[in-house]
Amino acid sequence: MMKKLFKQAISGVALLCAAASLASAAEPQSCMQVNMAGPGWTDIDATNAMTGVVLKALGYKQKVANLSVPITYQGLKKGQIDVFLGNWMPAQAPVVKPFEEEKSIVVVHPNLSNAKFTLAVPDYVAAAGVHSFADLAKNADKFDSKIYGIEPGAPANQNIKKMVDDKAFGLDSWKVVESSETGMLTQVERAVREKKWIVFLAWEPHVMNTKFKLTYLDGGDKYFGPNYGGATVNTVARTGYAEQCPNVGRLFRQLTFNVDLENGVITEVLEKKTSVDVAATEALKRHPELLKSWLDGVNTASGGNGLQAVQTALGVK
Repeated sequence: MMKKLFKQAISGVALLCAAASLASAAEPQSCMQVNMAGPGWTDIDATNAMTGVVLKALGYKQKVANLSVPITYQGLKKGQIDVFLGNWMPAQAPVVKPFEEEKSIVVVHPNLSNAKFTLAVPDYVAAAGVHSFADLAKNADKFDSKIYGIEPGAPANQNIKKMVDDKAFGLDSWKVVESSETGMLTQVERAVREKKWIVFLAWEPHVMNTKFKLTYLDGGDKYFGPNYGGATVNTVARTGYAEQCPNVGRLFRQLTFNVDLENGVITEVLEKKTSVDVAATEALKRHPELLKSWLDGVNTASGGNGLQAVQTALGVK
């Protein structure tokens, strides 16, 4: 009799363990849609798209809202956005600091290193003697006292405006021209075609580095960081997201890109007019080795093998 009761008890424990395992393997329904943001930059479009390919194969739905950087952080604070892949540091430090201090966002993981983000000029302008921020003011007439930036409210534009307000480098009478990434690069393309002088925000990864012959300016450490605006791009999430959605949270802790990978997607989109989703899918097919580190210990939304699911969806091993 005791032996029988012991067997029943063991069987009951095994069933409870199995049930607990299944419960922990599958994400809550509230995690099935991953709300992300994109500020309209091609590099973040590329990383969002690659992430979307993986999420779809895992059984999640990705929703990307087109929002400026300041509004994105407000969305994270309010719980309207789950994850943002575009925390460029140190350029965004002044914007992100209050949210970190009040603990409304969490820096999850550096998803890109060896990036850069500062002011640049075409090579013929550099050849004429402009190599640093200190060289700009003495050539004010040639630059029409203008620095071309991206969308209004962007942290990088704010850095330039602060530099002007600080009267740094003698730039106190200069104007920051705000438009968008596309609008700024249209101005650069026109200037290069006509061999006119222009100074503008530049960054890598981006196809601008191969489309134009650029020279990044030295001396802007206070406003853009050392090493020509050497940057790290972080993944940030709303506070509590990783605890509420541990499986997809693990994915975001492991999702890491590189400059060549992103440049490949950006080039396909801008130069060959490929849709970003197709370019992202093809990039992952060319680099299946990335999937193993991204998906280590990550399940599908229903608790299956995540790596196998993504490999099957992409037709790779």
